[in-house]
Amino acid sequence: MAPNPAPPEPSALTQLISSASASNHPIAATTLQILHNLQYQHLWTSLQTHDIPIPLKSTTDTPPMSLISGIPPHRVYTHPDEQLYMLEKGLRDDDLRPERLFVIPTAQGQSWSVHRIAAVFDSLPEIPSSDHTESSMADVDAETQAKLTEYYTKKEAARATREWGGKRILLAMVDKGMGGDGTVAYYVVHDGEVKPRQN
Repeated sequence: MAPNPAPPEPSALTQLISSASASNHPIAATTLQILHNLQYQHLWTSLQTHDIPIPLKSTTDTPPMSLISGIPPHRVYTHPDEQLYMLEKGLRDDDLRPERLFVIPTAQGQSWSVHRIAAVFDSLPEIPSSDHTESSMADVDAETQAKLTEYYTKKEAARATREWGGKRILLAMVDKGMGGDGTVAYYVVHDGEVKPRQN
């Protein structure tokens, strides 16, 4: 009679969730799972978690909601007016530094309302403008440096007036339902109206 094979080793994600003190709550485990996905599958850097005071339910046993912020390897979204400005100035997405983005960790089936999304936008921590332009422009020629300096000055002005749209976040949704494979889908969510793109 052949001996029973040993069970497989737990995955890196399972070990992370099991070792974290937050693993006692499913919402905290979802946050860790999405953090792991951003870091190892999508290659985000400078990842941080932020607790914000938005309860998920009216009960007191629910921990504060957590957001994740990080810097993706490339830009995730460009406003149509910003894209037009870049075309006029001869700038490409590759010329610009990726920006720090906030991610709401959630699981499929969690209910969300416009009121709750608005509360998340109101609770977002401020990102210093230096964080938007981190890394130097030393590796580009003088003409491109001048264009980038002009672009970042315009971007700060557009941020204040919301000319290039308001705040943006990603809603990360994990498939944890019956038979769910743990796939994470990301949706761009805007604060306010979004100007449609022209083809």
